Amino acid sequence: MAVKKKEAEVNLLEAIQQFCADKSLDREAVMGVIRDSLVTAYKKKSGIETLDEEANPIKVEFASGTDGENVVIVVSRKVVESSPANGLEISLEEARTVYPDANVDDVLDFKEKPMELSRIISSQAKQMVFQRLRDMEKELLYQEYKAKEGELTHGYFQRWKKDAMSIDLGKVEGIMPKREQNPGEKYHSGDRLKAIIQKVELRPREPIPVITLSRASADFVRKLFEMEIPEIYDGLVEIVNVARQPSIRTKVVVYATRGDIDPVGACVGMKGVRIQSIVRELGNERIDIVQYSSDPTEFIANAISPAKPYDVKADSIGREAMVIVPEEQLSLAIGINGSNVKLASQLTGFRIDIKTIAQYNEEFSSPEARERLDKLFSPPAEITEDEDDGVTALEDLPGLSARLIGLLRSAGINNVETLIEISQDDLAKLPGIGQTTAAQILRILAESVEWVEES
Repeated sequence: MAVKKKEAEVNLLEAIQQFCADKSLDREAVMGVIRDSLVTAYKKKSGIETLDEEANPIKVEFASGTDGENVVIVVSRKVVESSPANGLEISLEEARTVYPDANVDDVLDFKEKPMELSRIISSQAKQMVFQRLRDMEKELLYQEYKAKEGELTHGYFQRWKKDAMSIDLGKVEGIMPKREQNPGEKYHSGDRLKAIIQKVELRPREPIPVITLSRASADFVRKLFEMEIPEIYDGLVEIVNVARQPSIRTKVVVYATRGDIDPVGACVGMKGVRIQSIVRELGNERIDIVQYSSDPTEFIANAISPAKPYDVKADSIGREAMVIVPEEQLSLAIGINGSNVKLASQLTGFRIDIKTIAQYNEEFSSPEARERLDKLFSPPAEITEDEDDGVTALEDLPGLSARLIGLLRSAGINNVETLIEISQDDLAKLPGIGQTTAAQILRILAESVEWVEES
């Protein structure tokens, strides 16, 4: 029987060591969990759950010997002449079986093996250990994958869970809900696929972190471009914005940080080789590369591609635009189920109305109609020095680039006074401006504007 106990104890430790290696857990942290669990179990067995651990600690030791690594519980117990009142006392007769020179009132250390605890208490201790280890593994995985949120990853399709896909990521499984899947894509067990880690969260009833993946988001396309286009990765070309209708069309707005670089050509590549690899990854989804411009009419004309507009009229204040196209370009400008004009509207922040040349001439044939149209889409008259009401032009902010000024003006922000009133979150929601750019703009404001409190 003694041999079986030793073997069981050694096997338990070996199992824990293997668990640490498999799950990449810190050995000292795991041993700490075991110590805490065994101390709790011993207190429960001895009826001393309310014991102040600092006043009379119960220790757990891991000792290496010739027979393997052993776990022992060390308890400081007081020697009493009569029967012991609790687990922290021991009778003189029993104490002398271990310490022959023991006397009453001596406080001596006694060792007890976990296997010598009662069967129920031992089982509870084991459950407590493995529950704490599972919690530790769950937290470790959460921290690891939370740091990768928004990054591109790859995995292998496992199975369907109702409408959701289960993806093997190596250490854990991720899920891809139906709304995050590319419509029309079909997978078989073991197929390799790329996706973006969209969200990582802890749920009380789930044994591992819930990792939500996406292939339908605009950020997925953004990450593919960063991976495939060296100029984007190196910061020579910036992605200003991405608008997407999965499996139908995606529009990507790009901007070159250097004048000698063609941002559209860099993304397309020689004979389209760069863009084709992204198109294949997206299941032959159409991708339009749009060059950014601070001029709203030029930007809208670029965004409505592949259609070639005859004329564009834009109202920067009302955020409305009229795009006039030849008859044969109408279907291209609108797109399948209106996808092209919808995505162009998302990118530019303008509500876009598409008209053919014939429709435009018919609707605005009279001089009165043309006059109303000119007033609607004419740029506001420039403020002269005599009319200046004390506002500060955006150009007066040192460090604010022409591109940022163009983005702000296209959003209706024409002076510093208006910019000051806008929060970082609201700035980040404007077309072409994310959290990073919004923080940069506010930093320029803080460095350049002197704040005066009104008395």
